[in-house]
Amino acid sequence: MEKAEVRKKIRELKREVPLEEKIRRSEVIMRQVESLPAFQQAQTVLLYWSMADEVQTHAFVEKWYKDKVLLLPCVDGDDLRLRQYTGPECMVEGEQFGIGEPTGPEFTDLDSVELIMVPGVAFDHQCNRMGRGRGFYDRLLKSTPNALKVGVAFDFQMLEEIPVEEFDVKMDKVISE
Repeated sequence: MEKAEVRKKIRELKREVPLEEKIRRSEVIMRQVESLPAFQQAQTVLLYWSMADEVQTHAFVEKWYKDKVLLLPCVDGDDLRLRQYTGPECMVEGEQFGIGEPTGPEFTDLDSVELIMVPGVAFDHQCNRMGRGRGFYDRLLKSTPNALKVGVAFDFQMLEEIPVEEFDVKMDKVISE
């Protein structure tokens, strides 16, 4: 399948799952993330503020932000800038996509990021990831070579094989239900 076909197929599958079910499934995924020694030992973790069709992260962010430096991406043109989540009061609606983004100074010490939880449209069993098509995460992931890259996905987002291009960044691990 071509990337456009995969994106369309997964979008349709996501629509079939009610938000409450996505939240329940996300809790299963997040418990697995929490059990990773790399997560337990990490001080600085890059997550994402989930949209309704993604593995849900809001409760996870709320649970951990007082114990770890949790970073969230903010869209700036064609790039992602990182800012620390310091509580619900720091969040504003992002200008480009309406995704919640933290306010505050940009976090620039990318070498200190130890683990990155990465959303995606689809993943395969070789840890390849397909995003939404703008390359935001691929560019960011190339600038954080020391971090463990963990893709998170619902089971229906796991495919036998996805189309891969030379600029696509592979995950170190993918966690689904």
